[in-house]
Amino acid sequence: MIRYAITGARFGGAVDFIQVRAKELSGSALTRLTWDILDAAAPGVRVLVNDRADIAIACGCAGVHLRGDSISPVEIRRIAPKRFVISVSCHSIDDVLRADAEGADLALLAPIFASPGKGEPLGLDYLAEATHAARIPVLALGGVTFENAAQCVAAGARGVAGIRLFAP
Repeated sequence: MIRYAITGARFGGAVDFIQVRAKELSGSALTRLTWDILDAAAPGVRVLVNDRADIAIACGCAGVHLRGDSISPVEIRRIAPKRFVISVSCHSIDDVLRADAEGADLALLAPIFASPGKGEPLGLDYLAEATHAARIPVLALGGVTFENAAQCVAAGARGVAGIRLFAP
């Protein structure tokens, strides 16, 4: 599974990051997939590997995306190259503030809208609270569509992320 994240206050459809998320793959298969995605990515699109900083670093990716219960960004910073991007999955304002305090570059807050199997939606007001509380950019995730993405940005999100958002 590959998750795409759109960032930037202007929601114009430009993809800034591709997050490689394939929990079921072995390390070697994930490394091969990551190389393939790096080769196929458009110029300027940065690739993040889900929860595998070792593979992200070895492949020369832009960074890593961490689960909320994963290793701290502080620990990743000790081994990562300069300008290595660390994003963190967050499900509450406290999670966003913790990611911020631990040195993450981005927080993906979810679910903003209803999304199958992701629990009760947080909503746009909660998203606005989180974006105002954090110093790092917060991206909206969960149930985001082309129709409601602009609402996320209007609430303060620096961008949106999604899987089905980009599915044909």
